[in-house]
Amino acid sequence: MLRRLPLRLLALLALGLLALQLYFLVRIALMNGLDPQSTSFQRSEIWRLATEKHEVAWSQDWVPDARLSPALKRAVIASEDAGFSEHGGVDWDALEKAWDKNQREQARADKRARAVAKAPARDSDKPAPAKPQAKVVGGSTITQQLAKNLFLSGERQLLRKGQEFILTFMLEALLSKQRILEIYLNNVEWGEGVFGAQAAARHYFRVDAAQLAPWQAARLAVMLPAPKRFEKRPGSAYVVGRASTIEARMGGVVLP
Repeated sequence: MLRRLPLRLLALLALGLLALQLYFLVRIALMNGLDPQSTSFQRSEIWRLATEKHEVAWSQDWVPDARLSPALKRAVIASEDAGFSEHGGVDWDALEKAWDKNQREQARADKRARAVAKAPARDSDKPAPAKPQAKVVGGSTITQQLAKNLFLSGERQLLRKGQEFILTFMLEALLSKQRILEIYLNNVEWGEGVFGAQAAARHYFRVDAAQLAPWQAARLAVMLPAPKRFEKRPGSAYVVGRASTIEARMGGVVLP
């Protein structure tokens, strides 16, 4: 009897995992006709704002694909996922490059940490220098980002990453590229409490998402990796310079 118990637990675990995948599958299939009302990331942000700031300043307004500026679509693809229209959800080359770069960054951080450890002792009343941290570079596609934002937490765990891959392939199998991009642009964060292209266009440029000019679209695209940081200085030299690079690439983007 005791020997059978682990097998039963494994069977229950397998059934639970299968049920979870079926739940995700049904939810994604329904997105062909129903717009998602919120994402896992948005709900976590609402909780954070409510608990930390005791208020939830929120701006989001869903607009259909036809009312999303083609310039914004091209800018986001050029900035975040140049192979969006061609790959099957995962850009393996980009992942390999990101892995290699992260390994090099980690090696540099470890080297700096060893140098700090070997440095002469500091006065006890002076704070110790912070331990050098490696800058993590992601290789996630737009579809992977959407999978994570819709259903998962932001924790960096192997199991979560595996689930992200499964969800990514589900999204690619059940939704068109056009629909994936539409859902992404309507739910992605563009600042604290600012979600979706329409809210971002109104917040930063006082225009609708359909009216975004190429230079405006490029600036919004630059902000995506770190919107809370860039919203403090949306006209900084880095944002303007990077936006010029993205705008130059937009002409070569083929929309799905």
